[in-house]
Amino acid sequence: MSTYRTIVVGTDGSDSSLRAVHRAGEIAAQENAKLIIASAYQPVVEKGGWSRAPSHDHVVDTRAADSLKGEGYRLHGAAPVYEILQVARDRAKAAGAGDINEKAIEGAPVEALVKLATDVKADLIVVGDIGLNSVAGRLLGSVPDTIARRVKIDILIVHTAD
Repeated sequence: MSTYRTIVVGTDGSDSSLRAVHRAGEIAAQENAKLIIASAYQPVVEKGGWSRAPSHDHVVDTRAADSLKGEGYRLHGAAPVYEILQVARDRAKAAGAGDINEKAIEGAPVEALVKLATDVKADLIVVGDIGLNSVAGRLLGSVPDTIARRVKIDILIVHTAD
């Protein structure tokens, strides 16, 4: 019986976060667990009040923009958050993970990961160590530190710095 059934890992597309994704993929393969790769984004509010994921993505047909409002980026799927998730999925698959889901989540990274982990009843959250040893991380709290204080499941902090 495997220890972990559902693993959540966050990525912003950086090399550092992709190292954490790779490690999460290795663990998911070893445990035969589901791997959920998440990327948080902040929507861009457009003229007229509707919003979309930040990107070069846009709805060309203004009639569609009016009816789709903030969902327009989902139709096109070309927002950077989806590119980030695809790269991360490929990285996790190369590490051996088989059951992989991607989630683009609106909001700040910590809140997004905590909410997702709670919603999917994750057994493990994998994060990189960026910010743990920085002055800002010590004063304001790093992502790993803040997540550790907010969830009651295992957290793996992957050494991702060069």
